[in-house]
Amino acid sequence: MPPTDAVPTTPDVFAKVRGHERAAILAAAREADVLPYFHTLTSPALPVVQMEGARRIMLGSNNYLGLTGDERVMQGARDALEQYGTGLTGSRLLNGTIPLHLDLEREIAEWMGTEDAIIFTTGHQANVGTLGTILTVGDTVVADSGDHASILDGCLLSRAKLRPFRHNRLDKLEKALQRAQTDGGGVLVVVDGVFSMEGDIAPLPQICELAERYGARLMVDEAHGAGVLGARGAGASELYGVEDRVDLRMGTFSKSLASCGGFIAGSHEVVEYLRISSRAFLFTASAVPAAVGAALAALRVMRSPDGPPLLQQVLDNARYLRDGLEALGYAVVAPQDVGDDVTAPGVVDGTIVTPIVPVLVGDDWKAALLWKALYDGGVFVNTALHPAVPPGGALLRTSVMATHDTAVLDEALAVFASVKTAFEAEHGPLPGPGSH
Repeated sequence: MPPTDAVPTTPDVFAKVRGHERAAILAAAREADVLPYFHTLTSPALPVVQMEGARRIMLGSNNYLGLTGDERVMQGARDALEQYGTGLTGSRLLNGTIPLHLDLEREIAEWMGTEDAIIFTTGHQANVGTLGTILTVGDTVVADSGDHASILDGCLLSRAKLRPFRHNRLDKLEKALQRAQTDGGGVLVVVDGVFSMEGDIAPLPQICELAERYGARLMVDEAHGAGVLGARGAGASELYGVEDRVDLRMGTFSKSLASCGGFIAGSHEVVEYLRISSRAFLFTASAVPAAVGAALAALRVMRSPDGPPLLQQVLDNARYLRDGLEALGYAVVAPQDVGDDVTAPGVVDGTIVTPIVPVLVGDDWKAALLWKALYDGGVFVNTALHPAVPPGGALLRTSVMATHDTAVLDEALAVFASVKTAFEAEHGPLPGPGSH
């Protein structure tokens, strides 16, 4: 037996947190005060916020319809809090189901036009809990390389064979489906409806055709499409008229529905299977009542006569900001062609601009410096660096709300204009229009 005071030879499991590949750049960013993350918000998430002691225009929120400040939504949260208290202290399976859950699931299914729906405590759990349950060893999952991290997490948890394909490349999707034919199990294609960084929309009609041709099921993550696209705001699947060809649709409450949580909408048999089999659903506490009450109230606002004007306004604002940034010489994505036969809020001459308007910068360090200049000028945006984007693809992710008015957007564009002039004088040119 070794002496009790012998030095252990087992490697320290915490060793990886020291000197990792991004430690130096993080330290340098903190030293230069240009770290774009973990800044403290001290007001509601409205078009103009208070952040770290200053007024800043919020162009970094997913509050697409602006409903976090809507009195009807706040009252829905208050009513739920008063009736059910601060928490439910258990899972939906046991003591955590209240009538608000059942109403919300029923109304989501009506909104999505599906047989049933199930709500999860978070959007991340919705993806992980669905993919990790529906897929298993022997199955194949074909996923877009731009899919949200929670989709990848669910795929890895399932232990199904993962066949990724290059972002929105239909030829690569077809090759992956061809190869999956020899894998021997069931095949599921999973794509975002609207991709969270670039703001582009998946070509769902063609994806549906390929999935059907090769006998695969299709799941669409509508986290950034639900409450934004389509006449009902039901997402990219509605926009393209392919709702009946998509097997499962995921969405969240933390964007247009002004709360926190997630849902899966689909056939009754699949949803019921998730209710009794998904570990992420069965073994986590139910969402706090206020969150459920707020989401239900927001859904009802969107489905009311007040909803369509909000859908129109957020997309009008997105196009206004995109066009303004391009006119200033920034590299932004072009309006997306959705076809002349598509008629819905925000569609102009067969094109649409989603509320996510990325500005390509390229270099990680330049992106951090540009973010800081905008922040100091009174505009908050999000920063996406590698590995969230490909190497050399750093971008500033701007996003708009229906409740931004033209005066505030013009004020933000004026900051972008002055910052660009000063920034390029010191750091060299930024990518221009057409570079994205």
